[in-house]
Amino acid sequence: MSSWKKAAKTNQRTHRERHQPESRKHLGLLQKKKDYQVRAKDFHDKQRIIKLLKRRALNRNPDEFYFHMINSRVEDGEHFEIEKEDEHTPDQIRLMQSQDLKYVTTKRTIEARKINRLQSQLHMLDAANKVKNKHIFFVDSEKEIKNFDVAKRLDTHPALLDHRINRPRMSTLQNMSLPDVDDTVVDQLTSQRRKKYVELHKRIDREKELSIIQQKLEIKKTSSK
Repeated sequence: MSSWKKAAKTNQRTHRERHQPESRKHLGLLQKKKDYQVRAKDFHDKQRIIKLLKRRALNRNPDEFYFHMINSRVEDGEHFEIEKEDEHTPDQIRLMQSQDLKYVTTKRTIEARKINRLQSQLHMLDAANKVKNKHIFFVDSEKEIKNFDVAKRLDTHPALLDHRINRPRMSTLQNMSLPDVDDTVVDQLTSQRRKKYVELHKRIDREKELSIIQQKLEIKKTSSK
């Protein structure tokens, strides 16, 4: 039966809400039902919030207290925190300084360990090759001086003369089987080694700065006792 009612309503005329009559046009637009629903929902929401606040006010503990009541103030309707100066006792200051000293000491220890690890990986070979030193050769005559060949005397390849460390002899080079390494791989390894040296220098500088800070904190700690 209900299906027949629905079918009968399909051809039913849609009734629209009337507009404001001409005689009442000076009162403005006539409120439609959808406008009333929005206004009524907003009104009931506000009434519900007011009832909730009244209930909370009635159930409030009169002895309730929290520190924000005395640590803030209201000016022109806005809350502001009351700023207080830092008041620390000498024991608290000494404790904070000791904590800073422990932190700096810990960071310096970590940096020292990282420096030792990097130095063990790099072996500082490039730095050793740049060290200026003397190698004296003794000859018997001036003729030998004129015809003197350092690579031949050291029994090594001329390209390895600048290597003060790991300078193999010609016999070792002849018996040595070298792998075929691409130039790209060599460039990558050189770049990685250069980056590690840069990191090592930065960590050494940082460790020196931490050492200075540690000394100052220790002096300050001993003077405050």
